[in-house]
Amino acid sequence: MEFVPILAVGFMTAYGFTPVTRRLALRLDMVDRPSKRKIHQEPIPLLGGVAIFGGFLLAMTLFTPAAHWREFGAVLAGCLWLALVGYLDDRNGMNPYLKLLAQVVAGLVLVAAGIQVRLFGFEPLNIALTLFWIVGITNALNLMDNMDGLAAGIAAIAAFTFFLLAASQELLLVGRLAAALCGATLGFLRYNFNPASTFMGDTGSLVIGFVLAVLGIKLDFQSQSQVVTWAIPLLVLGIPIFDTTLVTFTRLREGRSPFQGGKDHTSHRIASLGLSHRRTVVLLYGAASLLGAAALLISQSGSQMASLVIAAVGLGGLVAFILLEVQYTRQPS
Repeated sequence: MEFVPILAVGFMTAYGFTPVTRRLALRLDMVDRPSKRKIHQEPIPLLGGVAIFGGFLLAMTLFTPAAHWREFGAVLAGCLWLALVGYLDDRNGMNPYLKLLAQVVAGLVLVAAGIQVRLFGFEPLNIALTLFWIVGITNALNLMDNMDGLAAGIAAIAAFTFFLLAASQELLLVGRLAAALCGATLGFLRYNFNPASTFMGDTGSLVIGFVLAVLGIKLDFQSQSQVVTWAIPLLVLGIPIFDTTLVTFTRLREGRSPFQGGKDHTSHRIASLGLSHRRTVVLLYGAASLLGAAALLISQSGSQMASLVIAAVGLGGLVAFILLEVQYTRQPS
């Protein structure tokens, strides 16, 4: 019950502040304009991410005890930095490699505070894997923001799953971070679900991805092997990871930059089968929820059952990858 006020503050702040950021975006002419690689037909205000960050920040500030402020301070510093980078990108555009460098800097802030992967006995390898994870998940959420309500909803499901996992292990900081993010994304989703009246922009997607990456690192299961422990965040964040892998593979195969936008995301491919925008997004919500349920299952299972679930999910993901790629190559150009 101690986490309910955190979720409620995050939700109410984002819910109440999002219309304000929408009006501000219109006044500043910060809108996402239609183009060939986008599916909306009219300019949509950006800056919704400011409301998400505001809800997350207020909830965490009010309910973080002094014992957790060192680590939360590092998370907050990284969020502030990436929110600024995202704002500049939303405002004027930014070289993608410069954005990657900014994400590496945010990851180094975490490492300096002791928030990092600890898989190997060789410390530089742990740091390299930490940065790869931070940059990878942050970009995965950034790429996931390609349909109304998709990134916010997937992030809310992932954050709620992390919250349940943290509560089962009595990981208080992880539980607080997850509850605050879940509430903030749900509050924003009211305005972002199709038809969206506002977008989160990079200001929101970079911050959300960064926090989810932190949750994956901080989640710890003493009773499970390292393989199962790391399979859990991979499952929770399976949809963004799958989508990023799919579009990166497609773009490299076609000789395009992975950073070049396009209608080749998982959501676009599913919609091309005849599903409406809303049904496509809800279908992906369902897939994310099933992966979250699988993560919860293996967190409480023995190693043999966990291995079977991981293998089944992996096989299902491979089949989905092949089918969606084949379907994409058969579409008329």
